Amino acid sequence: MRSIAKYIWIFLFIAFVGGFLLGDVSGLIGRAPVTASSVVATVNGEEIPYLTWQNLVNSLAQQEQQQSQRGITLDDQRRLEEQAFEQLVGDVLLSQEYARRGIRVSDSEIREAALLSPPPQVYQNPDFQTDGRFDPAKYQRFISSPVARQQGLLVQLENYYRAELPKSKLYAQLIADAWVSDGQLWRAYQDQRDSVIVQYVALRPSAADVAATVVADKDIRAYYDRYETRWTRRGRAVISFVALSRVPTAADTVATQARAAALRAEILAGADFGEVAKRESTDESSAVNGGELPTGGRGRFVPEFETAAYQLRPGQISEPVRTAFGWHLIKLNARAGDTLSLQHILLKVTQGDSSASATDRTADRLASLAGGSTDRTALDSAAAALKLLVTQIEVQDGQAANYLGQPLAGVSGWAFSGVVAGETSDLLDDENGYYLARLDSLTEGGPQAFDDVKNEIKTVLQGRAAAAALKSKAEALLADAKASDIASAAAKSGLTVESAGPFVRQGFVAGLGFANPAIGAAFAAPIGRPTLAMSDEGAFVIVPTARTSASRDAFDTEKPMLREQALQGIRQRRVQEFFEQLRRTAEIDDRRREINAGLRRQAAVAN
Repeated sequence: MRSIAKYIWIFLFIAFVGGFLLGDVSGLIGRAPVTASSVVATVNGEEIPYLTWQNLVNSLAQQEQQQSQRGITLDDQRRLEEQAFEQLVGDVLLSQEYARRGIRVSDSEIREAALLSPPPQVYQNPDFQTDGRFDPAKYQRFISSPVARQQGLLVQLENYYRAELPKSKLYAQLIADAWVSDGQLWRAYQDQRDSVIVQYVALRPSAADVAATVVADKDIRAYYDRYETRWTRRGRAVISFVALSRVPTAADTVATQARAAALRAEILAGADFGEVAKRESTDESSAVNGGELPTGGRGRFVPEFETAAYQLRPGQISEPVRTAFGWHLIKLNARAGDTLSLQHILLKVTQGDSSASATDRTADRLASLAGGSTDRTALDSAAAALKLLVTQIEVQDGQAANYLGQPLAGVSGWAFSGVVAGETSDLLDDENGYYLARLDSLTEGGPQAFDDVKNEIKTVLQGRAAAAALKSKAEALLADAKASDIASAAAKSGLTVESAGPFVRQGFVAGLGFANPAIGAAFAAPIGRPTLAMSDEGAFVIVPTARTSASRDAFDTEKPMLREQALQGIRQRRVQEFFEQLRRTAEIDDRRREINAGLRRQAAVAN
């Protein structure tokens, strides 16, 4: 029973990790200390305690660390904070919606669900299976046992179903009348199966034509007001940083290869491969098991490793093998066809001791001169003293910073964590280097003001107007094409005939675009007859040359499956649109920036 309980706990931890009870606490941040009673947000007046948010962030971070087998960077931390915040906001909105709709769950419904509809992972648990299939009797005996009650699993199951059953009832209400007719299915099938081949001549405005087109301010403002929700941007920050490389040199690679060769000699002289792997291997997941890898066939490893492994005889140990992960020693224990049983030792290539020590000393000096400083000049002064280069880049909120293809771990997460312009970070690091960054400027994300996007909208409207101005020229080309043919008409105007297809109505078509009048005209016009289509990109004279229609017989055969797929899509869209609307209309007071500022003040006082 105890072994079974472990699986239940794991599932409930993952599925219910955000379901902490909201404490009866409150508090405004302002200039007051950040405490367990502080409030990180209110959602339609309902408070989310800071402690609840942090507990969820920590739980998500623990999960990620266990899965990735690495530490959490500031970039990861910020992403998890956002994920936890959105999850808690969603939980509150759902709870409020249940109350508004009168959705409740009775104790008897919870008991019935626990007995007859176990959590999904339970079905895969071998302890609840008989002859490889889920056995309800075994599961029901377990949850009725003293072990389940003593370990608190029944309480956790109750909490799980108390959260999930209202959600199921709400979803049922949202999708109750979802349906798709035969006619809708057939049109969608045609969109995916009808195809056409066309010849066309495209008239597109030049950059000079677009720039010369006049657009009235009132039209720009009207476009902004009509599509106001489009003008949302990520936050942007300008960062200056200093980097100290920890990337190993060619000499480090040679030294690591020599170390691998020395370990091989030690093993050949009688040392146990598994014990050496436990002592030396940098592959932590396999080192604890003496370097053992899961038994299996081809396709599991990078090519260099796999090639070397399949060349070995049982009991043989490879020469050092280089891969992107470092240098490997591979031991083949057994082989049955293509199935191998292997052990390996991985030596990651890192800076040599002397180089690493020198880099560490410089990093320590850099941190002592400028780390955590609020003096805008501190980073430049420290870099000059240490003869280091200061580089400036722009980063976006939610995206990791990088420079020349090299990620700068934690820099973006730090920049958007509530620091102020002119502030310098503490020393950040990853396996590739140390980084010290200064925030030069910060542009908040979110909905953009009209003046901030006015020029962008102006360019769009200029392009559309310039394209529309080509209509008379395109009509003349169309008349010539009808009088002769499209090739002759194009030659007369000094234009080029292009081809496209076969293509369907859905999807992007190079030269014509996506889901626009040009695509529609290609399917609507009779074969061989020129037609004109105007789009935002230009004017197109199009001649369909061949068309293939969808098979009605094939449609009738596939219709049940198509209907189920279509209904699934409709249901998902309804639920998604419902939640987007719920989130959009909610009154949310997000106090995370104040929280972070308060924490930074407290840390500064403590230091």
